[in-house]
Amino acid sequence: MKTLTLELPESVNLDEHEVKTLLAARLYENGTLSLGQAAELAGYSKRTFMELLGNYGVSLFNYPASELENDILNAQNYHL
Repeated sequence: MKTLTLELPESVNLDEHEVKTLLAARLYENGTLSLGQAAELAGYSKRTFMELLGNYGVSLFNYPASELENDILNAQNYHL
């Protein structure tokens, strides 16, 4: 893993763990990290990280609407 050092203004009231979680959530949101990788970066289990994503305004369902439309069409054509 890479090590990154940040200098934040004193007015930013975040601890290291919260910064890691915020960064992991954003990297997951933009597709840079998988869910598992992001959870590991943040120091949480996948389940816990999934539950925390909403606190950062990040959807667990991280794919474009066009894929959702295709999934709906495929489901409509599927018969049991």
